[in-house]
Amino acid sequence: MASAAFTFLARLPITTPSHLLVSVPTDSATFPAIEEGSGCADGGDAVVFLDGGRTKVERAMPVLKRDDAEIYFEEFGSGYPVLLFAPGGLRSRIEMWHAPPEGPARPWNDWTDELASRYRVVAMDQRNAGRSRGAIASHHGWRTYASDHLALMDHLGYERFHTLGGCIGSSYCLKLCEMAPERLSAAVLQNPIGLHPEFPNYFPESHAAWAKEQRAARPELDEAAIEEFGRNMWGGDFVFSVSRDFVRRCAVRCLVLPGNDTPHPAVIGAELAELVPNAEQLNPWKGPEHLDEQCERVIGFLEKHTP
Repeated sequence: MASAAFTFLARLPITTPSHLLVSVPTDSATFPAIEEGSGCADGGDAVVFLDGGRTKVERAMPVLKRDDAEIYFEEFGSGYPVLLFAPGGLRSRIEMWHAPPEGPARPWNDWTDELASRYRVVAMDQRNAGRSRGAIASHHGWRTYASDHLALMDHLGYERFHTLGGCIGSSYCLKLCEMAPERLSAAVLQNPIGLHPEFPNYFPESHAAWAKEQRAARPELDEAAIEEFGRNMWGGDFVFSVSRDFVRRCAVRCLVLPGNDTPHPAVIGAELAELVPNAEQLNPWKGPEHLDEQCERVIGFLEKHTP
């Protein structure tokens, strides 16, 4: 029984609780197999210590520590790596992939689940979202996030990988395509954000609401720095993170799943599908009636471009 417990602990992706605690006898045959500080399958640490004559294994949260941020992440499945960027704007976090326990189902697949049978899926909370925290400086912007993403994959030892992003995640994907095209095998742009011609203030206004939340939680943050950060993020046009000129010469193969609402304008998705060289497109794709086709097309696209 002890051996099965340890095997289960090492393989389980931890989501809701920050840790699990398992106790086994100190003379268990499995004890030599787990050492203090040894890594678990999803990137965290298994910390072994003695307590009252029994061995306890505490599952620590998997966190990438950077100079100015701590980035929470989880890993699922095995195979060629796929880096996921969840929907949610600047609140992009892993839980946005999962169906909520109450309320309507998501109109997209939970890629942490659907891809895990074929790929090593890496999901993350973006800095200052979910369980991740980081500085907010006046010079921060899209490159700051991309640096977090590349640092995480470096930390995990993945030199090349696919990427899939929903909502703001599509713009994160495109920034990686610009900054490190040699590291990306393919990119799925699901529900891409962009400047809506009829609602140009949507993202600046959304940023103001997000900034208010951040300041309420962390009063020490510099208000002027947060405002300048917002201008760096939302002061451009198109998809905000890259230019149309870059997209026309993007070397990474892309599958576009266009949006159809204010933050995810249909015109932006259509333009991406037209401008990205050799882009593929799936439309319509949202909703329960399209989930199977959505899954088949995304998996087929990634398989086609897996080295």
